[in-house]
Order: sequence, then structure tokens, then C-alpha cells
Amino acid sequence: MPDCRLCPRQCGADRAVSAGVCHMGSAVRVARAAPHYGEEPCISGERGSGAVFFAGCPLGCVYCQNYALSRGRIGETVSVERLAAIFAGLEAKGVHNLNLVTGTQFTPEIREALTIAAPKIPVVWNTSGYETVDTVDALAESVSVFLPDLKYTDPALAARYSRAPDYPAAAKSAIKRMVEHTGAFELDENGLLRRGVMIRHLVLPGQIENTRAALSWIADTFAPGTVLVSLMAQYTPCGDLKKFPELRRTLTPEEWDAALAALDETGLSDGYVQELSASGEEEIPAFDGTGVIS
Repeated sequence: MPDCRLCPRQCGADRAVSAGVCHMGSAVRVARAAPHYGEEPCISGERGSGAVFFAGCPLGCVYCQNYALSRGRIGETVSVERLAAIFAGLEAKGVHNLNLVTGTQFTPEIREALTIAAPKIPVVWNTSGYETVDTVDALAESVSVFLPDLKYTDPALAARYSRAPDYPAAAKSAIKRMVEHTGAFELDENGLLRRGVMIRHLVLPGQIENTRAALSWIADTFAPGTVLVSLMAQYTPCGDLKKFPELRRTLTPEEWDAALAALDETGLSDGYVQELSASGEEEIPAFDGTGVIS
């Protein structure tokens, strides 16, 4: 893709020649495509979510639990036609939805593959939240569920851990546009998310004020019953943390209690709260080409 502008980095790379900031060239790469049971109950259900993990990432957090994947070090190259077949194959397995994980850098190809596959189940856009409004608009006809993170509200924190001081502004704008497209969340008769936005927030060690600010923004921005919120305790020291000693530990019980208190203070009640024991590398799936290599 010449002059790539798919994400807020706006790096302008000609990805047919060299990789963009996302670490990806023009070829779609996928590391895993299989039923996944580790999402929130309204996503995983009983039969699993059809998770497709794409290589690369526009954000690149230092603590990324999928570090090798987000840096483009693993993943199989697939054509648009093969990607469409992967989507169709997952639907045939009976999954509740197609869960497209970190696909921003391949948005045009994913849209084309979805047009070919024409899934009859919801399509979930599972994202860091670091999106442009234009990319969200481009996805609106294909995606019925948006699953964005809201990682930071402090530009300095976003700069330190993700080299993206514009993350708070970009993510807030993108999330608001997602809600404009989907409207208030809708659950089906089995409690599965059929349409809408669920905002995830991962609590980071030593950053409870960031959590308070993120939850407050959600409560102040959206009326009750509009979005779901997932408060996550699963932070695990991963990635490249040599320069970030404060991140080389999991959350303490006291930090998690403070995060839960912050949630209560906002009055946000639609959504999910993890158990503190959810942290751990056992939550990371194997990126071994499962479901990708035909």
C-alpha cells in the first residue's frame, strides 16, 4: 500500500517496498485462526469466538503480551482468498462470531475477504483503540461489534509505554465514532453480543490514576446502557521491559481493589470484571499457524 494512512501514525510508508510503523509490508500475515474461549462471556459464549490473530500492530506497547506477533516476527502469509476461506471455515465450525484481532494494518484486505466470505455471524473488530475515524468509518458496513481498548488517558503515559502521545485523543475519537455506528449494545437471547461496543481497560501496575481517569471518561461520555465495559486484571510482564522496571510485576491485591473501587465510583455497571488470578502467560494462545496453514 503506497502512502499508508490506515492508523494514527500516518507513517506514509509504501508497504509494497518496506514495512510501515506497524512492522508489516503489503502481504497479509496471520498467526492463528481458531475458536477462542478466553474472551468475555458475551463474545466467547459456549462454542467459542472465531479469533483470527493478525501479525503486526500500529501501537506496539512495550509490555505487549503478544510481543513477537505485534512486532511481525511470526505469522503466515495469506492471500485475500485464503483469508476469506479462513473466515468461512471458522463460521462452519459453529463459532459465535468472527473475532479479528489487531487487523488495522490490513483493513482493505480484511474488508475484501469479508465481502467474499459474507459471514452470517457478527464480525468483531478487536483493537488497541488506536484507530483513525476514517478507518472506523470504512469498517462500519462490515463490523457489527467493536472491541476497543482504552489504554491511557494521559499523553505522557501513552508516550512512555507506546510511543504514542496522541493515543488518548485518537482512541477517544475512534470509540465515539464506533458507538455512533453501532448504537447502544444489543445482546441476543443467549446473552451474546450481537451489536455494539465493549470498551476494555487493562489496569497497569502503579497506574491507578490512569484507570480512574479512563473509567470516568467512559461514564461521562456515554449514557447508561450504551456501552459495555470490561475491566481487566490480566497484566503480565511481557515484551521488552529492560527500561521499565515499574512494569516488571503483576498487580497487587491493593491495586486491584483500588481499580474496583474506581469502577464503583463511576456507576458503570454494564460489563465484566476479571478475577485478579486472570493474570498469567497461560492466557496467551499459541501462535503456531493453527487454522492458517491449509
